[in-house]
Order: sequence, then C-alpha cells, then structure tokens
Amino acid sequence: MRIISGKAKGTKLYTLEGNTTRPTLDRVKESIFNIIQNEVKNSIFLDLFAGSGAIGLEAASRGAKKAILCDKSKEAMSIIKRNIEKTHLEQNVETYLDDYKKVLENKIKEKLDIIYIDPPYESDCAINSIKIILKKELITKDSIIMIETDRKKEIEESLKEIELEIIDQRKYGRAEIIFLKQRQRSN
Repeated sequence: MRIISGKAKGTKLYTLEGNTTRPTLDRVKESIFNIIQNEVKNSIFLDLFAGSGAIGLEAASRGAKKAILCDKSKEAMSIIKRNIEKTHLEQNVETYLDDYKKVLENKIKEKLDIIYIDPPYESDCAINSIKIILKKELITKDSIIMIETDRKKEIEESLKEIELEIIDQRKYGRAEIIFLKQRQRSN
C-alpha cells in the first residue's frame, strides 16, 4: 500500500498484521479518488474506520484541509501514527482512538465534506454511523458519503428510510463502494 498522489505521492504505508482489517486495495483507492478528485482539495475528510489510515492520508496528501482518522483499535492507531509521521502530513491530520459512535456524537463539531465509512463487513456500523451523522447534522447538501461494503442489498434497503440518495456505485471484487448525498427536497 502506498500514497498514490499529492504531497506524499509514492510513500509506502505500514499495514496492520493479521486479518482483523481489510486494507482498501490501491486500485480501489485510486478509483475512488478519481471519482471525488474535484471535491478533495480544501475539504474536511473523515475516514471513520481508518485501519492503517490509507484513505484519510490519501485525502490529506491530495490537499484536504483536514483529514480526521478514527479507529478504536490501539494497534490500528499505532500504525496510523507511524504512517502520519512517514508521510509528513501531521498538520493536516487529526486522530481519534475511540469508538465511532463517541467520535461522531461528541468529538466532531464541524461540517464534513467527505466521509469514508469502511466498517467490518458483517456489522451494522455503516447505517448506524450514517444515522448519527444525520442526527448531529455533520454534513451539508454537497457532502459526499462513501460506504465500502459487501452487503450492498442490505445497505440499499436501509437507505430507503434515510434522507440520502445513491449517486454512484462501483464494484471491485467483493467490495462495493456506494456514494451518497443528501436527498434534495423539492419545493
């Protein structure tokens, strides 16, 4: 895994050992950032289940004003801190070693431009986090939320009750990336 573009381009990243996390493949990361490239510069970017921090650090490298990286695993946070140091992106990155619910409910105070949600596939964390994000009004009408999942049908079903609409979807092997925005209300 490496940083693909921007200030830290080419920097190889440390990864977590074992199978408790699934690093997003470089080709998937590159595709995601090709889709959102015009929104990243000067954005506030949240990488909610950050793992090694690769997605959030890619955003920081590409000019995000702030990348917020959150993970509840001490091992993951240790790798994230090493990767921040290695990429020299310290001034653009904020980290939280905590459960996603506590971070969303108590620690994030500003509006988020881009949110990347990549929880454990077998969990309900993606929809639960979206519900908190909406309740806390952490996004604007222009914000983009991306969910990485292998449970597309369940996510789509849950989204029917939520004020978000799917604006794009991409499949990469087992993983699907679902791109969401707030549903525009018609007057």
